[in-house]
Amino acid sequence: MKILWIDLNSSYAHASLALPAIHAQIKENSGIEWETVSCTINENVGMIVKSAIQYNPDIIAATAWLFNREILLHIVCRLKVLFPKSKVILGGPEFLGDNKDFLFATPFVDCVFRGEGEENVPRWLQVWDMPEQWHEIKGLCFIDQHRHYIDTGIARVLDFEKLTPPEESKFFNWEKPFVQLETTRGCFNTCAFCVSGGEKPVRTIDIACIRKRLQIIRQHQIKNVRILDRTFNYNSKRAKELLFLFREFPEIRFHLEIHPALLTEELKTLLADMPTGSLHLEAGIQSLHENVLAQSQRLGNLQQSLDGLRYLCSLTNIETHADLIAGLPLYSIKQIFDDIHTLASLGAAEIQLESLKVLPGTEMRRRAEEWGIRYSPYPPYEVLKTNEISTEELQYARHLSRLLDGYYNSPVWQEVIRRFMLEESEFLKDFLNFLIVADVIDKPLSIEKRGLLLYEFCKKTYPTRLTEVSIAWIIAGLSLKKAPAEKVMTKHQNPPSAWEIIQGEYKDDLKLCRLPYPSGNYWFGFEPDTQKHTPVFIAKN
Repeated sequence: MKILWIDLNSSYAHASLALPAIHAQIKENSGIEWETVSCTINENVGMIVKSAIQYNPDIIAATAWLFNREILLHIVCRLKVLFPKSKVILGGPEFLGDNKDFLFATPFVDCVFRGEGEENVPRWLQVWDMPEQWHEIKGLCFIDQHRHYIDTGIARVLDFEKLTPPEESKFFNWEKPFVQLETTRGCFNTCAFCVSGGEKPVRTIDIACIRKRLQIIRQHQIKNVRILDRTFNYNSKRAKELLFLFREFPEIRFHLEIHPALLTEELKTLLADMPTGSLHLEAGIQSLHENVLAQSQRLGNLQQSLDGLRYLCSLTNIETHADLIAGLPLYSIKQIFDDIHTLASLGAAEIQLESLKVLPGTEMRRRAEEWGIRYSPYPPYEVLKTNEISTEELQYARHLSRLLDGYYNSPVWQEVIRRFMLEESEFLKDFLNFLIVADVIDKPLSIEKRGLLLYEFCKKTYPTRLTEVSIAWIIAGLSLKKAPAEKVMTKHQNPPSAWEIIQGEYKDDLKLCRLPYPSGNYWFGFEPDTQKHTPVFIAKN
């Protein structure tokens, strides 16, 4: 028996765990011949099919999710035409809901698998050519010979800790810039928008086993590990054990999803003591309004979340990002702006504003009409309007997300943007409207172009803030011949008798530049005869 797995990812940087996770559970001498075609959604469908047809498979398998579903179906339907006797089985998050309409609409798909596949997909492979026995496989959905829809429920792995790790599969991809690692499966929370909202109980892997897996990862010289646990600190004792374990691998940076409301004092102390740069934290805030969180069925005290996030953002050894979701029921555009200002005031390292995706299998999908949610029926199922936010306002929120990504989440512009946001009450809206009118909000912009736009905007609307934009521009090492540096004096500048040193140490051989401002001057010192354009010395008087 020959299986052809279509490994279709969103980009080169990503690698799905589905194939290695399932393959690892099957003995190499099982009589199954595995082949794979690895590709991205940006590649030509015809070329992908051309790569696949050499294998003449008995089974065509793939995982479908938000951003690969459409392209995947184009590939699979072509392969089914070329290999009509093969069986097509698809799995993944796209099939966590009701699959009846999908299967009747796509006759080239023989069955879909709902849930966790490590235990039950191998069982299906034993009867893949005996459809009369498929009803015995938990998690399988298909149309039987009588044209009846058969749904055997959802599959959950019972012995999660006994699974063979995906790293032991020959299909585990070690060529990517990061790898993904599950230390738990399931989630304690009940968020209505998340596919894990009903995934109980939380199942864990023993710390000693995780250590062995990290040792394998280290042997492959991987520097970034994304822990896939939905809530890293759902159990404080286990979170502490993991943090101590991570310290054993100082060369690896760990990405974690953390719930700020669940931070104990002991966990706070441990986080503060972690080596600088060893952790990247994603704090799932979603909203800072009690009624929105309650409607979304997200557990956790809001004030405790704010206190926990404030603490995390105060740590200089850890970078903490915060997430908001536009389109949640009861969440208005005004509240979104308010929450962004709050997160900026706390000092979040990044603010990520995403639009709600009404995903198959979630409580929010089931109750969308009841809660007044209108969403696209096609992936990525983005919300189109709710009772609290209009279609136009959701587009405005999308543009706001672009602004945050281009400016607040950019190390070059973050400090100055955060200061303007907090000190000028209408700055964020004014700047966003400027970028929209200029028709650049949806265009890719270089760091320099972003600076030029910010300077142009401030020159028209906030002229008293121009000096701050110029300082950020100069510190970023951008051209002193362009508009944000138009007031900089570059020739024959001699140091004053006294100045307040902000950064670095002054040396006589430095090339000095002076930026006048209403009450004094800023001074910037550059190394002569180097390719670096960033100042090594900054002072003011």
